[in-house]
Amino acid sequence: MQTLDHISYLSMREDADVLEADGKGDKVLRLADGSILKLFRRKRLLTSALWAPYAKRFADNCRALQERKIECPNIRRIYRIPSIERDAVHYDPLPGRTLRQLLGVEGNDDLRARLGEFIASLHDHGIYFRSAHLGNLVLTPHNTLGLIDVADLRFQGKPLRKSLRLRNFKHILRYRQDREWLLQDKQFLEHYLNSQQVCNEHELNLVLNP
Repeated sequence: MQTLDHISYLSMREDADVLEADGKGDKVLRLADGSILKLFRRKRLLTSALWAPYAKRFADNCRALQERKIECPNIRRIYRIPSIERDAVHYDPLPGRTLRQLLGVEGNDDLRARLGEFIASLHDHGIYFRSAHLGNLVLTPHNTLGLIDVADLRFQGKPLRKSLRLRNFKHILRYRQDREWLLQDKQFLEHYLNSQQVCNEHELNLVLNP
């Protein structure tokens, strides 16, 4: 992690677009060259971010995904910025549109089926993505699916056990708009089930229809 002084930070963010912010300040910036600077603050005095900064987790997770041939942002560098008490990850965004942006767009009839197979592949690779929702899943210009905003993603050395898969489905379905689209027909569920052997239809239906 490289320390970035305040003058260098101000130079980097010159002419940047603020994509996300809160009452504490900027959170995501699109820099003048089109790259992204994502800023992380420590929310508590004692936190795991002291020894595993979120910026480093984000970068490490992207590299681990790339090793598994899963599309994700390309990391440039991670920074500590003492003057604003932030850590930051600088990356090239994953090209494409999020699945949420594609809701209602014609020509994507097979997208639910492909997403079911993709989620099954993540689970079989031991990948637990707590932030899995349609806003963090991207269809790239190469017509492949990829992941963004991966700071809280976890890897296991074996396929996910059933309880984690079912818990992950709850995360995927937690937004009403996402849920309505995913459950519009049976493609998502059927293609997930056909691509793995851990969960059965009855167990998933208990999650889908509590």
